[in-house]
Amino acid sequence: MKIGFIGAGNMGRAIIDGWLKTKTVAPADFYIHSAHQASYEPYAQANGLHAVASNLAVAEAADVVVLAVKPNIALHVLKSVQTALTAGKWVITMVSGIDLADYADAVGDLPILRIMPNVNVAIGAGMTALIGNAALTADQYAAGQKLFDAIGETSEVAEKDFSTFSALAGSSPAYVYFFIDAMARAGVKHGLDKATATKIAAQATLGSAKMVLASDKVPFELIDQVSSPGGTTVAGLLAMEEAGFMTSVVKGIDATIAKELGDA
Repeated sequence: MKIGFIGAGNMGRAIIDGWLKTKTVAPADFYIHSAHQASYEPYAQANGLHAVASNLAVAEAADVVVLAVKPNIALHVLKSVQTALTAGKWVITMVSGIDLADYADAVGDLPILRIMPNVNVAIGAGMTALIGNAALTADQYAAGQKLFDAIGETSEVAEKDFSTFSALAGSSPAYVYFFIDAMARAGVKHGLDKATATKIAAQATLGSAKMVLASDKVPFELIDQVSSPGGTTVAGLLAMEEAGFMTSVVKGIDATIAKELGDA
């Protein structure tokens, strides 16, 4: 399967990097073009990818075209290459804020898989939402799901919930980094060097996330397992909640969703 990328920004490269690291797609099967020539051509050369001269050249060469451009130009770009998207070809779009109905209005019955990945796809630990339009065949959907299962986990999500997914999965790596850094700074406050404290906090966060995924218990039940009566963990939890920990997290997600929907 030859895969073309129209746009090669941070998220596009994260997906490419993930597929290269997991050997899901061979370097020679990538065709990429971006408006930023000075950026995408060295990236393509360093990784053995085909850097082509135009968006149309991407669509002509690829079996699947990944649309990875800004929302304000996405429909224009897709319409400009539509003639090259002949029978059997299909599109994966990671563009936020544009529904499948918007694509239908612009390009008709073109098979499209809409996705919402997060940056952790770069290391094979991503979380990606998927939804296909009516023109996308079952085989095409399965092929798309297989591609993203190779670099993390996938979930079919209704379009109305994409903004919530974006907050919980797309933006949340930044929030988790923030939490890890806060934990590390507390460690520094009490005498650890920053590198050691960061490693401890990051590994504890990684292990805790794996425990949630491996367990049949909800997180609050796992909290109870760590919390001895009258113990240090309970004292810490109560202090965090007194400072508004849970409320601040929920407010952060609320603000992210509001911004996505254009309400903020």
